[in-house]
Amino acid sequence: MLKMTWRNLVARKVRLALSATAVVLGVAFVAGSFIFTDAMGDAFDGIIEGSTADVEVAFKGAGDFGSEQDARTLPVSVVDRLDQLPEVGSVHPSVQLESVYVIGRNKKVVGGNGPPGLAFNYSGATNLAGRPIITLSSGALPSKAGQVALDVDTARKAGYGVGDTVTLVTPGDPPTLEAEVVGLVEFGSGGLNGATLTLFDVGAMQDLFLGGRDVYSAVSLTAAPGVTQTQLAAAAQRVLPPDVVARTGDAVVKKNKATLDTILGFLNTFLLVFAGVALVVGIYLIINTFSILVAQRSRDLALLRALGASRRQVNVSVLTEALVVGLFGSTLGLGAGYLLARGLQLLFGAVGFDLSRATFPVNLRTVVASYGVGVLVTMLAAYLPARRASSIPPVAALRDDVALPEASLRRRVLVGFLLVLVGVGGMVAGFSRSGNLGLSLIGGGMLAILVGVSLLSPWVGRPLTRLFELVYRRAFGTVGTLAAQNSLRNPRRTAATASALMIGLTLVALMSILGQSATASTDAAVKRTLTSQFVVSNVVGTPFSTSVARQIRRVDGVRDVAEFRTAGAEIKGDRAFVGAIDARSLGLALALPVEQGSMLALRPGTLAVNEQSAQRRGIRLGDVVPVKFQAATVRLKVVATFGASGVLPTSYIVTPDTFVKGGLKPLDSLLFVTKDDSADADAVRRQVDKITAGLPTVTVKDPGQYAEEQRQQVNLFLAFIYALLGLAVVIAVLGIINTLALSVIERTREVGLLRAVGLSRRQLRLMVRLEAVVVSVLGAVLGVTMGLVFGVALQRAIADQGIDVLSIPWLQLVIFVALAAVAGVLAAVLPARRAARLDVLTAIGAD
Repeated sequence: MLKMTWRNLVARKVRLALSATAVVLGVAFVAGSFIFTDAMGDAFDGIIEGSTADVEVAFKGAGDFGSEQDARTLPVSVVDRLDQLPEVGSVHPSVQLESVYVIGRNKKVVGGNGPPGLAFNYSGATNLAGRPIITLSSGALPSKAGQVALDVDTARKAGYGVGDTVTLVTPGDPPTLEAEVVGLVEFGSGGLNGATLTLFDVGAMQDLFLGGRDVYSAVSLTAAPGVTQTQLAAAAQRVLPPDVVARTGDAVVKKNKATLDTILGFLNTFLLVFAGVALVVGIYLIINTFSILVAQRSRDLALLRALGASRRQVNVSVLTEALVVGLFGSTLGLGAGYLLARGLQLLFGAVGFDLSRATFPVNLRTVVASYGVGVLVTMLAAYLPARRASSIPPVAALRDDVALPEASLRRRVLVGFLLVLVGVGGMVAGFSRSGNLGLSLIGGGMLAILVGVSLLSPWVGRPLTRLFELVYRRAFGTVGTLAAQNSLRNPRRTAATASALMIGLTLVALMSILGQSATASTDAAVKRTLTSQFVVSNVVGTPFSTSVARQIRRVDGVRDVAEFRTAGAEIKGDRAFVGAIDARSLGLALALPVEQGSMLALRPGTLAVNEQSAQRRGIRLGDVVPVKFQAATVRLKVVATFGASGVLPTSYIVTPDTFVKGGLKPLDSLLFVTKDDSADADAVRRQVDKITAGLPTVTVKDPGQYAEEQRQQVNLFLAFIYALLGLAVVIAVLGIINTLALSVIERTREVGLLRAVGLSRRQLRLMVRLEAVVVSVLGAVLGVTMGLVFGVALQRAIADQGIDVLSIPWLQLVIFVALAAVAGVLAAVLPARRAARLDVLTAIGAD
């Protein structure tokens, strides 16, 4: 039996390669996700390890991976005490900033959109491996005001060399400065993953950003010979103020890696979701392939049964073929996954994350996951056809009748109806719940309905196929009738092929409706709540100098400038995004929909909470809520709850003094500029534009332009989603090609007879193309319909989270169906050509 199985594999290698394609694409996404996140993890691990000394001294909560820009400083007296300890080999104090950006020769900011703009002085510190954290590559280190050194990657991107004058955007006052590039440096690990690094003289940094005080942000310690990290940290802690901590380098690295793993875990999960979609679609393709192969080999299998082969042997034979396909597809998928990871590297590089120096490892976990997923999926997908093959009676199988009995279709329809009912019940229950539980029930209900409709598709698709038959008969005559009847001949196969496309287009239609609704909701929120005439924001998504607001306030015709600041905090055990703004300025800039209390009551020591967040975390009006910032926990009284707004990117609003108590530097994220009633808007805009003209990182927008900026962000995200979902659609189209190709092989004798009775090659090609259109349009109609229902339901479920306007892109949905028909025609090109090339006499004699 094994020898027979191997000969069948060799004889049908082209057919099996088609089914392996689905495994390749599905495994590629799994492998690519793991390889890419491993590469990012290793790159960031290199930064963490390469920038950490034996002991790091800083205020509690400061200096960690992902911490905010801390306002607290260490006096020089602390540095002196540390320098006198016998356990200390050397002391390296530093001033650190995270919002210093380099403007290139093209007048555009280098980096941004995620990676920070790092700036600090050269301290001479060494990392845990004993290597310098910063190495001079060329030129000299800055030694006075007006001099800087850049990392080599930033200098290359900006087009600067030693001796050039660079423009920098800083969080200080003034917000821009020019300096001479006196040197180029290399970071210890060899790369900064898109972040930029600017080195200053320490005295210059203190003068520019710390008011000339002899203070520092942190101190790195190198242990004296024979002193361990633990001994050094313990000795340093004894001479430090109570709120300053000395942590071993190993402890710092461990904590920062744990934070990084959490961040990358979300990214990996996000990518693996799309890998799961691709695999589900691939399962349909594999099941279809093995069902057709088993049908084609029914006589061979029956003959083996007649010669004494047991059901178990036949079953094992088919599963062995599946195992080979799974191993072959997983191997190719692993290689394709590496290429996909490199593609993601280019994609992320386009938005600022430069991983050009990262290595892309293929770890054992990736290999195990790839082969485990690929082989397991293929074996599971082939199990039902294998079981069916082993149960075919020899006498029945020796005939041409190999269709499944109608009872199987009835059971399938019954199960499909039950799943749809369960899914509808889950969605109804989800709408009656709030928060994550409600969304989980709705999502589970959608999944059940999707699977149920997939099972029902042979029954649901009959009316549409009959409609095609009527249209085809009038448009194409007998050829059209044959095409429609061929689709009806095996409804299970047609439905399975269409279901693969249905799943992909369901998700595409769902996301298009949510995306369109999000942009419409943003437009409505801007019109409804934004009362200021201009919005100033940072194009790289990071805070900017407060001096910009001070300059705008001095413009003639400006009534008020509302400074909006943002920071991360912990509220009731969860990470939250908090915004700070003056209550009076808030009232002039925005008309927030207040649910309870009053925004006029917002003053120092108080808090306003988004209604949805308040319900989710059990916060009520009048409650005192502890808000934990990195420097301190501030207890705030809830004085108002407000509805969703597409203008403010936070769920919690406090006054600016709360951020000061939390140890954060005063940096603005948004400015809402309100003009005097009598002032000319164009004149005010021209004056504000002059102020920001020298700041490429800051832009001025009117409400319409601000709404357009938000729409662009949504569209960018949708483009990324469509690119990932496109993989599932590609697999579905390959499924159509595969099904048609195998169907032509299966119907070789029939094709020969049709040619013998007068069907021309052109008519035969047309017939195959028309079959493909039936399958693709059936999948598209089901998918778009399901996506429409799910999109409307999900929009209503999250209406209280800001997406409160339903907008359906009807034209886009129609285009999806039309593109599916085009894809069907293209998918039929190769199978139709093969069918037309068959020799008539050979085809008639085919067994």
